[in-house]
Amino acid sequence: MGNHKAAIMATASPRSRSPVSNALIAFAYAIAAALTGIALHLLGAVAAPVAAMVAFSQILLSLQLHLLVLRRRASRRVAAELQALKEANSETRAELAQQRDQMKTMRESFETRASAQNKKIVSELKMLEGLMREFAGRISERAKAVAPSETAPQLAGPRKQGPTYIQNLDEDDLLETIRASLEENRVDLYLQPIVSLPQRKLRYYEALSRLRAQDGTLIMPEQYIRIAEPVGLMSVVDNLLLFRCVQIVRRLIQRQRDIAVFCNISGDTLTDTEFFPQFLEYMHHNRDLAGRIVFEFAQDAVAKAGVRGEENLSYLANLGFSLSMDHSTTLDLDLMRLKTIGFRFIKVRAATLIEGMQDAQAAVTAEDFKKLLARHGLNLIAEHVEDEKTVVQLLDFSVDFAQGYLFGEPRAVREEGAKPSQAPAASPVIPFRRAG
Repeated sequence: MGNHKAAIMATASPRSRSPVSNALIAFAYAIAAALTGIALHLLGAVAAPVAAMVAFSQILLSLQLHLLVLRRRASRRVAAELQALKEANSETRAELAQQRDQMKTMRESFETRASAQNKKIVSELKMLEGLMREFAGRISERAKAVAPSETAPQLAGPRKQGPTYIQNLDEDDLLETIRASLEENRVDLYLQPIVSLPQRKLRYYEALSRLRAQDGTLIMPEQYIRIAEPVGLMSVVDNLLLFRCVQIVRRLIQRQRDIAVFCNISGDTLTDTEFFPQFLEYMHHNRDLAGRIVFEFAQDAVAKAGVRGEENLSYLANLGFSLSMDHSTTLDLDLMRLKTIGFRFIKVRAATLIEGMQDAQAAVTAEDFKKLLARHGLNLIAEHVEDEKTVVQLLDFSVDFAQGYLFGEPRAVREEGAKPSQAPAASPVIPFRRAG
């Protein structure tokens, strides 16, 4: 198109003659005609009046010929301009058509992706709804079949001002409250930051679940796990937590944040022959989230996984999902086995690293433990970090990642449409509201 523009510019600005040049040409024609007339008269060929007429006629003829030449040049110039304009117009129309095709292709591609995303979300919600209906029946049956134990569990009291925690319920009442919370989908997702040391930069989130009674009081994991596991309800909690994790990860992706979320899966769920195959199939269809979700299992659950359980864990790892082990009470670990299965993270309490390595049966000191894990491709995360003194001691052990109330307490993920509130300093990406 640039060539056509140059052609138009060239033809649109010809070297037109100035008025002075035209006057000189006319004067030259007059001189030539006058010389012709004088020559004819001096030679005696014609009389003076006739010679003057001849000279005047010559001037007119010369001017007519000159005007004819100028008109032809102008016609050729106008024709060239029109041709250049036609070619430029044709090229512009072709470019516009190409751009329309590109925009149409982009629109169709966007609509296809949006439709696929909507279908995926609808599919997830339908699956969740179906599983909840299925589990609701199982919950009612198991809740009716379970017999109360001789001693009621020791329930945690209020931890601090703010949220209210359920207490003073016997086992039957607590089980009924848990059942109702699950059936009515009163399961809240909390996120706690995991930071890198020494920068304290947000690297991951850990997803935690809290059950909510009808009056809004919270049921903590240490309360509901002891009641839910014996009657096989932990798979329901894990199922809900998994779907919430998938949703929050997709929100992170939309915000173009490269942050993974640790999602806890109980040992009861790992050995659940009914739920775990569905769980594996679901993650197979969502393996685009590999690298964004880290599945976390307790050390005791990994130890009791058995051959089938290890195969399931390896299947997850082969899909691209990283594995993490927490509640590590014993540090006499088969690190090669963990690496082979697919584990990439190990969480250890900060207190254990500082003063409990011998009690945890560790083969090395805390100073060498991180290096030992690194040689097997494992990352160490110190958890339950509550004060600055602990951070200084962890830095002496070259710990790379840490988690605890010092870096941010678990915050409930704000539901869509909730009123905004101030987010914690360590987690500026996801909108939170304080628990309770």
